[in-house]
Parts: sequence; structure tokens; C-alpha cells
Amino acid sequence: MTNTNTIRTPLILIVDDSPLNRRMLRVVLNKAGYRIQEAEDGLQAREMAREHLPDLILLDVMMPHEDGFDTCIKLKKQSSTQDIPIIFISALNDTENIVKGLELGGVDYISKPFAQTEVMARIRVHLELKFAKERLVEAQVQRFADLKQAQESFLVEPDKLPGARFSYIYQPVLEAGGDFLDVVQTGENIHVYVVADVSGHDLGTAYMTSALKVLIDQNINPYTPMHESLKMINAVLNRILQPTQHLTANFLKVDRGRNKMSLYNAGHPAPVMVSGEGSEPRILEAEGDILGPFEQVEFTPLEKDIQPGDRVFLYTDGLVESFGENFMSREQGMDKLLQACREASDYQLQPALQHIFSVLRPEKSLLEDDAVLLATEI
Repeated sequence: MTNTNTIRTPLILIVDDSPLNRRMLRVVLNKAGYRIQEAEDGLQAREMAREHLPDLILLDVMMPHEDGFDTCIKLKKQSSTQDIPIIFISALNDTENIVKGLELGGVDYISKPFAQTEVMARIRVHLELKFAKERLVEAQVQRFADLKQAQESFLVEPDKLPGARFSYIYQPVLEAGGDFLDVVQTGENIHVYVVADVSGHDLGTAYMTSALKVLIDQNINPYTPMHESLKMINAVLNRILQPTQHLTANFLKVDRGRNKMSLYNAGHPAPVMVSGEGSEPRILEAEGDILGPFEQVEFTPLEKDIQPGDRVFLYTDGLVESFGENFMSREQGMDKLLQACREASDYQLQPALQHIFSVLRPEKSLLEDDAVLLATEI
């Protein structure tokens, strides 16, 4: 039997209306050490496949009630069975039927009468491919889990920087996401709040958020002006990002000692500010280039006086827009965000975030993009 590097013995489902054909295959496969299940028609095969999830299906074509082609189509439409490899075994050995079987999703096609050695060789090949794919998926899942753990370790907790007076909600679509947040103290009563979004949703995007954390730690400090820090971050991103990638971000510098704030926007959705209980939320506009694609970037920051009780909300686009069945335009999302900020103006900070998030994303299952919502209170 094939060395599958898995602790389970492969289970093979034989589907054939002929008891003799099933017996021939059963004897050969039992000798090889495989576990066997048998079905005499397509309906029974589909029921058994859903219940037991075999590692491979040997499927006859000419059967009463439902031929093998129809059975294959129905198995491929079910999410629980669509990835099970199917090998057709049939006396219909003309090119047209062979091509049809492969186009419907079969991984192989064996003509009757068959040689036992040929059947065994093909079974071994396709089981090895199946288990190799499973190992690859498991490895990727583990990599995402490791990245998620690494990303979570990067997230600064509010109680570690009590003077920063902030809270956040972070929900990635995958185990590890491309949205990013950070809070950096650069002086007494001075903090920089960062919310960023790396384009894409693949594993490479998740790695880039880890790299961004390093860049922020290296370049945002008490000694370097913010616009110079952003230019240095961009210079590195310009070298390491793929041509199709870019990064958008808001960098909010709050100086509570001087009651001043500076907003640097790198092509990111504009933050929202609420000045005191019951006041109307305002969108904070600042201009700047996205990071990564361009060698040189420019920013026109928004400088603003602040006072105790003011709140600023930073977020990523996954909070205020969605596509497909749950479509919400950016304009619709912004209207909802402003209304939710208005409703939550007298809430404590974390309950305010929870209310806003629940209005924009009432169900986590509706998330089609990573979403971050961060708020700070002066």
C-alpha cells in the first residue's frame, strides 16, 4: 500500500451495479490493506460519500437510475464531497466518454476489462496526490495560525499605554489579515496612532503587516519628524512590496500636553472626530500618497487643536464598504458610521466601538474584508 504519511488507512468507495465487479476490486484492495465500502448505484454512493467521506471513489459509468456521470456531477456540487478524487472505471472506452468523465471532474478513467496492476498503480498515484494536497493545506493553515499568533503579539494592549487612552476592534477575514493597527509613544503625553491596510488577502499580505510593525518601531520616534518617518517607511516598502501591492494608512499624532493633533493620511479612508457629548461627528480630511508604489511621496497634514473629551475614530475600508450579496457602498458606509458615532457619543470608549461595529457589521459572517476600528479619547 502507498506510503501516505498519514496515520489513517485510506478508505475507498467502490460504486458498481455488478456484484462481480465489486468483488474483484474488493479482493484486490483488501489485499493491499485499504478499507473498503461498496455502493450498487449512484444514489447510495452519494449518501455513503457524504456520511463517510472516502479518500477515493472508484465509479462505474453505466448504472441504472443514475449513471456515473450524473453521480459525479452531484458529488462535485456538494461542498463536503467535491474534493474527493473520482476514478471512472467503465466499458465505455471511447474518446468522447473518457473526455467527458475528465471534464466533469474525474481525476482518471480506466477502461474495462482492467488489469489489476494498472488499477492499483493509479489508485496509489491519486491517493498520494490527495494526501500531498492535504499536507499542503495543513501546512498553510499552520502558517496562518503562526502568523495570527505573531500578529496578535504585535497588538499593543490599552492597559500597557494608559496615557494613550485608546481601544480597538480588530477582525481579520482569514486567520491572519492584511489590516494593521499600532500605538507608539514618542514623548511625554505624545502618542502616534496607526491604522493601515495592505492590499490583498493572501499569506504574503499577512507577512507584510509583520514587516510594517518593524518599520514603525524603527522610524516613528521622538527625534524624527512625522513626514520624514513616513518617507523612510515608504522607501523600504517601495523596495519590498510586489508591483501589484500598496499600503494605505492614517498616522494620527496626538500631543495631549499641548492639546494639538496632526493627521497624516496615506490614501486611507478619512478618520471621524466627535468633539464632546452630543456634538456632530466630523470627517477629518488630509491629503497624501499611498505607500509603496512611488519612490517619492508627499503629505499635507491636518493640524488641529484638541480638547479633553474629543474622540477620533480610525478604521479600515472593510468596515465601511462591502461587495457582492451584502453590497454597501463607501458612501452608504460613511453615512452609517457617522450616525453610529453620533449615537455612541455618550458611551464609554469600548462600548462605543462595539456599538459602531455592530451597526456597520451586524454579523461577523458578513465580513468580506479585514476590518479595524480604533478610537482614542483626549
